[in-house]
Amino acid sequence: MSETITVTTWHLEQTSPDDLVRPAPRAGEADLPVVLAERTGPEFARFLYTAVGGPWSWTDRLPWTYRQWQEWLAGEGVETWVAWVAGTPAGYVQLEPRPGGEVEIVYFGLLPDFIGQGLGSRLLADGIARAWDLADRHPALPRTARVTVHTCSLDGPAALRTYRARGFREARTESAEQPVVAAPGPWPGADG
Repeated sequence: MSETITVTTWHLEQTSPDDLVRPAPRAGEADLPVVLAERTGPEFARFLYTAVGGPWSWTDRLPWTYRQWQEWLAGEGVETWVAWVAGTPAGYVQLEPRPGGEVEIVYFGLLPDFIGQGLGSRLLADGIARAWDLADRHPALPRTARVTVHTCSLDGPAALRTYRARGFREARTESAEQPVVAAPGPWPGADG
């Protein structure tokens, strides 16, 4: 019998662009360029997914084929916004529209070297703003009526606090037993 763990998942939402709380600028803080990756291919998308999610046991997309990545990335309104520090990708936000004017932040996070520097709050605020104005870039989509994100007890220790600080409210919470899965890191063996 495999070992299990209780995982709590928080389903969070904003229902108005006015819900977004931007972080206060810090003295001497440099700009954080957050750029739409207009030609996100499967290689770059998978790199971001594994580099950011590896330490937190993101495994659901690891088995995806190249074709599955292509099809998902080609979806109307799917966007990848990347934060850059000194020419290096520091983190990303991926948006996916859902029926009824919902836009989900499907993935968000920083690469390990950039955690703890206040970049996550700034990147998340930019990502939320881009979720609210998604229809401006994709006229075939309805106006955004709700922005959602899901986080769980396996994510980084600051995740839930960061989402709340940017104006997200809990829509519902659930807990379930899941098999224990080792955090894969950005590639097998990277942690050792």
